[in-house]
Amino acid sequence: MPIPFDEKELEVVAEIPGLGGAVTPVYNTPVTPREAYKSMFLKHEPVWLPLGGETRLFCPEMWPDNVARGFVIQGTPVDPATYGGKDMFGIDWVFVPQVNGSMVKPGSPTLDDVNDWKEVIKFPDIDSWDWEGSHEVAKPYLNSDCCNVIWFLNGCWFERLISFMDFEGAAMAVIDEDQVDAVKELVHATTDLYLRLIDKCAEHYPELDSVCVHDDWGSQGAPFFSEAVAREIFLPEMKRFVDHVHSKGWICDLHSCGHIEDRANIFVEAGFDSWTPMPMNDTVALFDKYGDKIAIGVVNPFHFDPATATEEEQRECARKFAERFCKPGFRATWSNYNNRAEMTPAFREELYKQSRIAYSK
Repeated sequence: MPIPFDEKELEVVAEIPGLGGAVTPVYNTPVTPREAYKSMFLKHEPVWLPLGGETRLFCPEMWPDNVARGFVIQGTPVDPATYGGKDMFGIDWVFVPQVNGSMVKPGSPTLDDVNDWKEVIKFPDIDSWDWEGSHEVAKPYLNSDCCNVIWFLNGCWFERLISFMDFEGAAMAVIDEDQVDAVKELVHATTDLYLRLIDKCAEHYPELDSVCVHDDWGSQGAPFFSEAVAREIFLPEMKRFVDHVHSKGWICDLHSCGHIEDRANIFVEAGFDSWTPMPMNDTVALFDKYGDKIAIGVVNPFHFDPATATEEEQRECARKFAERFCKPGFRATWSNYNNRAEMTPAFREELYKQSRIAYSK
């Protein structure tokens, strides 16, 4: 049952710290951000348009990939000097402080021919990880009104293949008829591992609501591989993954970079609940075509200059955005990492208000 909007909702009752020192206001909402997020993605009944402050990212230090990749978020500080090193497969990563990220140690790929994967790739013993200790560390952080999202930063499909083979080897393997059957076997095995990881997370982190899995599929200009490759190798495994996430009652979000709007149909068929494309994709067209099936993070087409736009101009932009994208039967989100500069206090407040009004009808 839709909840009518009340002007009292615009009272700021709390603030959420974010990445890079940003602070997100919390309004006096009729339901918690967690409840609103789950209502939108699991029931397809938006309460307001998600603005980026409804979620809390979780990347536990216990998980070797998060340290290797240089991305630990668990509510307690971690020394960046510890970043880099081996991921859960024993692959060496080098942390680069200047870009605050890591890359596989170059020049010596672990796997040259995918046909050798059973002899070369060493799968981790996830049962030996300190799951209970990790939960004790993170429990205060996860105990909030936000939707808790665990990030599977390196994923289990093409990005994982890149980590094993370097990019050139992975790109060749998916089109090499002598390797493609072995690629399917390996991707199936890595997906199996991630299904077990989901089970472990469900058991040991009961506060979780959502999974974000990473798998970049393209450059700034085009996808890395054809739709036929995506369908043959990756789509069946993506569907298995998404179905398993949904079996836990969780939301399943995809993070996939690149100019890959021509692969959005694959993401829809896999069953993902949301995807935020990079700005070189036509996010408005993607919303119009697929927004009734998957929530699209939309790049704002009603741009304004935060340094010069008046408050009324900012609010008018928010009204236009809500009118265009807060439509019955469709799901959109605010593409925060693409539109962050335009998320001024006035714009945020007006967009919240207008989306609440639109969705309460």
